[in-house]
Amino acid sequence: MNTAEFTELLARFSAAAEAGDGDAFAACFTEDAVYHDYVYGDHTGRADISHMMSDLFHRDAGDDYRWEMFDPVCNGDLAYAWSLSSFTSTVPEFAGRRVVIDGMSRFELRGGLIADYRESVNGGVAMAQLGVQPERLAKVCAKWAKMLIATPETQDFLAREKGSRGNGS
Repeated sequence: MNTAEFTELLARFSAAAEAGDGDAFAACFTEDAVYHDYVYGDHTGRADISHMMSDLFHRDAGDDYRWEMFDPVCNGDLAYAWSLSSFTSTVPEFAGRRVVIDGMSRFELRGGLIADYRESVNGGVAMAQLGVQPERLAKVCAKWAKMLIATPETQDFLAREKGSRGNGS
């Protein structure tokens, strides 16, 4: 895939996400795709990805949910884009609070579709905007830190000596 084709995929991806159309969103993914979400966890396969978008994201973010991708870059089967998203929370504890988040998304591609999606988002920024109490925020951030340290990629990184490089160099 090239950057122009990836940009077209991102347009469908974002439009479906904003509309809360889980099936159209999931159609941007391969049948066996994995969507790694920092709030809702991993979702595997189109049905699960559709459920996440329609029944989790839009349940909590409401009708004004926005998600735009910028500066897409694609090199064959690997692509990245920077994003901004916003919503007004519908979660009872935080109802009516507006949130804006930026993030970097990593897309592994196969056959013109997304096979694996991950993002790097500062969830602490979102929680601060929601008014999450500091103790709870610290507990969630500690959980995310533990999850990051446990990933195979992080373990591989930590096991290598300083100055050595993995496959990404």
